[in-house]
Amino acid sequence: MPFRIYNTLSRRKEIFRPAKGKTVRFYSCGPTVWDYVHIGNLRTFIFNDLLRRTLLLSGWGVKQIMNITDVDDKTIRGAKNSGKNLKEYAQYYEKAFLNDIKNLNILPASKYVRATDEIKKMVEIILILLKKGIAYKTEDGVYFSIAKFPRYGRLARLAKQKLKAGARVSSDEYEKKSARDFALWKFKKPGEPSRSGSETLQGRTTWPSPFGEGRPGWHIECSAMAIKYLGLPIDIHSGGVDLIFPHHENEIAQSEAAFGKKFVKFFAEGEHLMVEGRKMSKSLGNLYTLRDLAAKGFDPLDFRYLCLTAHYRSPLSFTWESLSAARQARLNLENKVREAGETSAESFAQFKINFMEVAQNDLNVPKALALVWKSSGKEEILFADKIFGLGIAKVKKISVPSEIKNLLKKREELRSQKKWREADEVRDKILKAGFVIKDTPEGPIVEKS
Repeated sequence: MPFRIYNTLSRRKEIFRPAKGKTVRFYSCGPTVWDYVHIGNLRTFIFNDLLRRTLLLSGWGVKQIMNITDVDDKTIRGAKNSGKNLKEYAQYYEKAFLNDIKNLNILPASKYVRATDEIKKMVEIILILLKKGIAYKTEDGVYFSIAKFPRYGRLARLAKQKLKAGARVSSDEYEKKSARDFALWKFKKPGEPSRSGSETLQGRTTWPSPFGEGRPGWHIECSAMAIKYLGLPIDIHSGGVDLIFPHHENEIAQSEAAFGKKFVKFFAEGEHLMVEGRKMSKSLGNLYTLRDLAAKGFDPLDFRYLCLTAHYRSPLSFTWESLSAARQARLNLENKVREAGETSAESFAQFKINFMEVAQNDLNVPKALALVWKSSGKEEILFADKIFGLGIAKVKKISVPSEIKNLLKKREELRSQKKWREADEVRDKILKAGFVIKDTPEGPIVEKS
């Protein structure tokens, strides 16, 4: 079955195949490690994982590269405010991010690459752009001239009147309503640590270059890493929709202008996570992390299940009620696999065809999830979980002690005699023993609480 995915470049679903061989070269925009990653970003990383798992189950190998932004305006500001050096500060939050990834059962990238480890490659690309006259040097840095790249704005569908060629923006966090020449390299500012002395090897925020002491702009790091570790063209570049402009747009411009080759075949971006119908922000107090969810008793996989319920290109509204429903559904799915019987080879084969048909149709995970709830075989659920990533294979069958089974039998006898009070007393004994009773049309079922 062909694998189809929505390509932001063309604004339509296209059949995907790797450019070379049977390995997908996959670049995913990673975190800026200046704070704990919030659940909006984590939804994007779960989307990356669903895409990678589907590619793997479709029979391809996947080489996934993810950047770790450990030097930019935010990390430098955070390190300064904390009194720590940049490396110490950034690596604390990098470790926290990798722990979140593990807890969400997200497959680790083939390689995580820190920006500070790839300065040499960034300088190399900037030198090419300077030599071609596409980049220019100013008093505060080196900038990319969007006027020198006629195709600028095609990914984001920018109107020509919005392009402000010659107007520069140096900040990594800038206004996204108009396109301007963007910084490739920022020169050292007064008061920043110099590159002399042992202290700055750990806390340095600037590096030497042929065009002046400084540090890279935010956008150049992804081009450098993607090209170095994956080559051109990259098969799939993923991220959140908020990165389409300016980040992904600028990546295309600097990469294709430097090397004269197509940068990416497919751009795949995940939609926003809303909280109670509103965007997340610190000012609204709704910027949650996995730590906030854990404080309310939720498992990280409860959030993962919630993300399965909406298509990656549709906004997902997070509420504590929806997370509670996701938790219950996940636990019910675990119980379903405990109780599921064996399925025939013919039924399993047909399930796999139906399941992969919807999964390979632009990652229609909600529809794939609905197929699982209609299934009755254990093998079917375990197969589906190769994409869902809920760790269902680790679920162990719960043994119900004989004394609990006897109490359940006694309760049913009392209920048949309409001795409701006595039946409820037996039920309470079962509850105190750590089990719950589910009354179903087929009869009562006792489960571990």
